[in-house]
Amino acid sequence: MGWIYLILAGSFEVVGVTGINKVHKQKNWQSIAILVGGFCLSFFFLSQAMKTISMGTAYAVWTGIGTVGSALVGMFIYGESKEWRRVLFISMVLMAAIGLKFIS
Repeated sequence: MGWIYLILAGSFEVVGVTGINKVHKQKNWQSIAILVGGFCLSFFFLSQAMKTISMGTAYAVWTGIGTVGSALVGMFIYGESKEWRRVLFISMVLMAAIGLKFIS
C-alpha cells in the first residue's frame, strides 16, 4: 500500500506544480486551490507512504515522479521543448525511481 500512496503523492506533486504555473498566469481562487490542494494531498500521501517505505527511498521516488510528471505536463500541455536529450534525461530519472522500487 505504501507504493500506491507514494505514486499518489508524486501525482499530486505534479498537480501542485501545475497550480504554481496557473497562479503565475492568472491569480484567481481556482488556481490557488489547485496549488494548495495538490501540495497538501501530496504531503499527506507522502507521509502515509513513509510509514512503510524508508525516508530516503520515498523522498527520491516522490521527487522523481514530481520531476518527470511536471516535465511531461510542460511538454505535452504547455508546449515546452521535446528535444531528444531532454527526453533521454527524463527517462533516466524515471528509470532511477523504478530501480529504487526494485531494490527496496
